[in-house]
Amino acid sequence: MLKRSSGTPTLEEVAALAGVGRGTVSRVINKASGVRESTRRAVQRAIDELGYVPNMAARSLAGRPAGAVALVMTKTDWRLFGEPFFSEVVRAVGDALSEAGLQLLLTLVRTDDERQRLVEYVRGGRVDGVLLMSVRAEDVLPDMLADAGLPTVLLGRRSGDERVTYVDTDNVGGARAAVVHLVEGGRKAIAAITGPPDMYVARCRLRGYQEALADAGLHEVPSLVAEGDFTEASGRRAMAELIDRHPEVDAVFAASDSMAAGALTALLAAGRRVPEDVAVVGFDDFELAEQTEPPLTTVRQPMEEIGRTMVRLLLEEMEQPEVAWRHVILRTRLMVRGSA
Repeated sequence: MLKRSSGTPTLEEVAALAGVGRGTVSRVINKASGVRESTRRAVQRAIDELGYVPNMAARSLAGRPAGAVALVMTKTDWRLFGEPFFSEVVRAVGDALSEAGLQLLLTLVRTDDERQRLVEYVRGGRVDGVLLMSVRAEDVLPDMLADAGLPTVLLGRRSGDERVTYVDTDNVGGARAAVVHLVEGGRKAIAAITGPPDMYVARCRLRGYQEALADAGLHEVPSLVAEGDFTEASGRRAMAELIDRHPEVDAVFAASDSMAAGALTALLAAGRRVPEDVAVVGFDDFELAEQTEPPLTTVRQPMEEIGRTMVRLLLEEMEQPEVAWRHVILRTRLMVRGSA
């Protein structure tokens, strides 16, 4: 049996008696949706047994909003948050949290000091869970949050050995399908515009490109690969470099639609016709992909499903902190349009 304190019952004592996390108790008290009925009854029994009375004034003074989730971005450049992928996923996350009765708090973390401040902030009970986006390979923030016992879900992963719950898409398979489509179209000098090498997603899409070339018996030429950063400007620069290095290039796989759009601009400036001279395939399937000239053949990521799955897994961890880490990989689909 739980040992009662001699003073006023605390939120932690209610959580311990009910066998749930303090975030779940908070959501029950605030009548948030998304809590199992059996869990809600267990929390209410614990509240009744302990005689716990929520001190809303104290909660307000402590700066702890009722039922809040932090969405943390770790990019160093705010401009990248204007990229369609981030905005689409954030919208889906916001919708799912709103439906669950939870407040979304958006924050940017770039330095070690900011990482430590975030961990201290969330450990103070001001949020019930954390969603992380754009995490690079060397970032220790997911480990800091996990070690602090905070429900945490990543968008993507830092490596193939990720130990934190994450939602990802089949980046290798999607890239492979894109390049196979180019090979089947008779293309021989197939280039790639990659994302930053310190992001696992970029390495996976490059691997899919490499595997497709190998399967087709095409020799991989390192100079046919140019690095971008998922932005349109980087795609334009990379494509210009590729044309300069390999005038014979007849196809390009870009690891994001934004970079593919930049590649289209560079090809137009160089007097190359798409797809007659150079075929182009992107990755993501933003609204942008149907607005380019010609419309972009691309690999569709289910961005709505990504955001909602992240929220679902986080709610489950908030309700049952003892559950094991979950790794969810969603399917992609090639969308064939005019550029290839």
